[in-house]
Amino acid sequence: MALYQDLDRETLLEMKAKLEKEYADVKGRGLKLDMSRGKPGASQLALTMPMLDVINSHSDMHTKLGNDTRNYGDLDGIGECRRLLAGMMGVEKDNVVVCGNSSLNIMYDSIARSMTHGVNGCTPWCKQEKVRFLCPVPGYDRHFKITEYFGIEMINIPLHEDGPDMDMVEEYVNNDPTVKGIWCVPKYANPTGISYSDETVLRFAHLKPAAEDFRIYWDDAYSLHHLYKDKKDRVKNILEACEQAGNPDMVYIFASTSKISFPGAGVAAIASSLKNLEYIEGQMTIQTIGHDKINQLRHARFFKDIQGLKEHMSKHADLLRPKFEAVLSALDKELSGTGIGTWTKPLGGYFISFNAMEGCAKAIVAKCKEAGVTMTGAGATYPYGKDPLDSNIRIAPTFPSSEEMAMATELFILCVKLVSVEKLLEKMA
Repeated sequence: MALYQDLDRETLLEMKAKLEKEYADVKGRGLKLDMSRGKPGASQLALTMPMLDVINSHSDMHTKLGNDTRNYGDLDGIGECRRLLAGMMGVEKDNVVVCGNSSLNIMYDSIARSMTHGVNGCTPWCKQEKVRFLCPVPGYDRHFKITEYFGIEMINIPLHEDGPDMDMVEEYVNNDPTVKGIWCVPKYANPTGISYSDETVLRFAHLKPAAEDFRIYWDDAYSLHHLYKDKKDRVKNILEACEQAGNPDMVYIFASTSKISFPGAGVAAIASSLKNLEYIEGQMTIQTIGHDKINQLRHARFFKDIQGLKEHMSKHADLLRPKFEAVLSALDKELSGTGIGTWTKPLGGYFISFNAMEGCAKAIVAKCKEAGVTMTGAGATYPYGKDPLDSNIRIAPTFPSSEEMAMATELFILCVKLVSVEKLLEKMA
């Protein structure tokens, strides 16, 4: 295909007229499709429905240690569920505390705890003159919302194919005591789908923070979310790497089964050093009597172990792979060689990251919405919702059916073409 940038004004005007007619036709279909969030589709949720039959009114509700899950106790989570999530996170059971249903909630609590009471006895952040966080971009909008909510200044760090720009990370962390943390999605990152290289993980582990209360917020949301059986990204264990580098307390790892079992009814956990967990549990004893142990028992009995989790996620992959491949095939067919967009081709996770021509993302998302397809807001993948290039768009192929995904992708590509042509004509004016 010809580069749109090489086309003359007359050709672009002809294309614009044709694309506007196609757009009007699509608008006339009355589409109402939602690609705004990375939600599991109905067929994925159906895979976990048998979990609801694992426990009933006749079930033995005791753990393997004999504790009654209907009653108080096991503040750090029942042993079999801690072991299950430890396998998922690649750590020892003793390094895991199982909480409620949401890892995002644990992250929020971690930031709130640091603000009001400090990190392991350090001065509370709210009493420090300035607190800053590093934010690899494009990244997860809900991470950024947490730090923004607490008034923490956020600093953009470019995200490369092997992880964040570690030269920048090291410069900030090792020299600026106001930098207290960094958000990370190390495997199949949201939204790019990239995974951190071994070198990147080791450079994280060997950081020499200027701030004693600096922590790496390692959101391991997609550890088992592969799309292919024979092509899987592997990420080096950050907790082990930090221990070996002499920084055992520098990382918090977060994970959940939200996109494995049921969003809103899964189980979530934090993994860290024993010293960090002792401090966290000390505050948990004031915050809660305990989390939902019956749900923990349900998950442990349904999945049994890490192998059970992997087998379950293989079924998810069979459902998601065709959707991702259909989107990527359409993008390749319609936009390759045009110069008006680039996109990632992830091996797992929940998203495809699309970079439009500079200054086009908001207009593309707006046109999609006008024609009946809701996407994640342009700019959401950057702190404060401000993409400096107005370029990045997050595509979430998981929730719509295959038929809906095909229609949504067709419209998205049409909007990319139309907005790009309009932008080029604007530049010629």
